[in-house]
Amino acid sequence: MAEVAHLFLCKVHRMPMAEVECADAIENKGFRHCIHGRPHSRRQVSLMDIETLEELGVNPGQVKENITTRRFDMRRLEPGVQLRIGQSLLEVTLRCDACPRMDEIRQGLQQELAGQRGWLCRVVEAGPVRRGDTIEIVK
Repeated sequence: MAEVAHLFLCKVHRMPMAEVECADAIENKGFRHCIHGRPHSRRQVSLMDIETLEELGVNPGQVKENITTRRFDMRRLEPGVQLRIGQSLLEVTLRCDACPRMDEIRQGLQQELAGQRGWLCRVVEAGPVRRGDTIEIVK
């Protein structure tokens, strides 16, 4: 079953993400206390799978994802798909492109992540998300 493996908040730009046990998803904003979430943005919460991170030798949170998934097939996603994660509902909005900052983690990582950096979402329904919560495609 697909689940939340890790949760992260960005509290300060260009600093390591803070790992948390629970994050509050705020409708049409993102995670509470995460500076990446903005009202009316299509880039409120980011998803990345742990399997790809492990394959590339990258630690969870290093590529700035909010939710690290486990046993979740990212290839099933496309814009408009809705995900029930914990008590929140997220809508997939667009692919997350690997940016040049990935090469600050490791030279060449931007190219290695091309096409597999995960997805960006907006929060449709508020609610807490906890490590270990299941992830379900609902629409």
